[in-house]
Amino acid sequence: MQKRETFQSRLGFILVSAGCAIGLGNVWKFPYICGAYGGAAFILVYLLFLAILGLPILICEFSIGRASRKSNAKAFDVLEPKGTRWHHAKWISIIGCNLLMMFYTMVGGWMLYYCYLSISGKLTGLDANGVSATFSEMLSSFPTMTGWMIVAVVLSFAVCLMGLQNGVEKITKIMMILLIVLMVALAVNSLTLQNASEGVRFYLVPDFSKLDGKAVFAAMSQAFFTLGIGVGSMGIFGSYLEKERSLAGEAVSIILLDTSVALTAGFIVIPACFAYSVEPNSGPPLLFLTLPNIFNHMAGGRIWGSLFFLFMAFAAFSTIIAVFEAILSFYMDGLGWSRKKSGAL
Repeated sequence: MQKRETFQSRLGFILVSAGCAIGLGNVWKFPYICGAYGGAAFILVYLLFLAILGLPILICEFSIGRASRKSNAKAFDVLEPKGTRWHHAKWISIIGCNLLMMFYTMVGGWMLYYCYLSISGKLTGLDANGVSATFSEMLSSFPTMTGWMIVAVVLSFAVCLMGLQNGVEKITKIMMILLIVLMVALAVNSLTLQNASEGVRFYLVPDFSKLDGKAVFAAMSQAFFTLGIGVGSMGIFGSYLEKERSLAGEAVSIILLDTSVALTAGFIVIPACFAYSVEPNSGPPLLFLTLPNIFNHMAGGRIWGSLFFLFMAFAAFSTIIAVFEAILSFYMDGLGWSRKKSGAL
């Protein structure tokens, strides 16, 4: 039997697991959904759901992986009482991870493309109509959409094929450290903009009059979405975790890091929106339509825009790599294939 891979360090486990959780849910969805439901009041409800739902479910997914030493392809087969049918639950995980992969590889390609547009200066000087036309052209161009998605897939698979320690752990560590550095720099820049204090006040002072049933449901959904829980994608990392580690302690560390990234993303986006009189609740177009317009009016906007979309690309890739690792593990554990054979398929 092939020896189970393990992480080289505790930091590696935390950063890779957090990388799976830290994605577009944190840095794309969180700022605009926070803006749509009243800022700080929404954040408090969101934090409550992380504590009462997110943390226990994350611990459960880790415990299934560590107890079985398998991915979800075989975890329930190993753990279920004889004669029960818990092993059928693995199909939920397999289907869920593949659906997640399809979404993230496509949008990860968008992030790479916009990073290229920002660095090359192709967004610089465009008015609102020009920025909108650029986004529409991307969506209508099959070669552009497909080409950048393929780049995202190839890069992510290359990392996974290098192995757990030499590929997934090492590369994700570097990306996560760079992501955190970029976030801090972008947040400091946003907080120094004129009228940014209005955005900070909106973000940090609760207004409970804006809370309603939709806001509560959105906060609960965001707690699940931001941690990547519910489809068993975190179980694979639990299977790589040594027995002496505390699952609760590791889960708390991951949630704290994930939440810090989400909150910092709000400090990047919301003060910038207020500084340029833009509503922070404009939904998904906030990223590809609103923010490029803001960068075009900002001193050094080309640099800040390039750094922002590079940061977004790192956020997307940390999740893509983690989901690919979960998918590869289905073949490695379920069919007994090697990592290279699983990747070739």
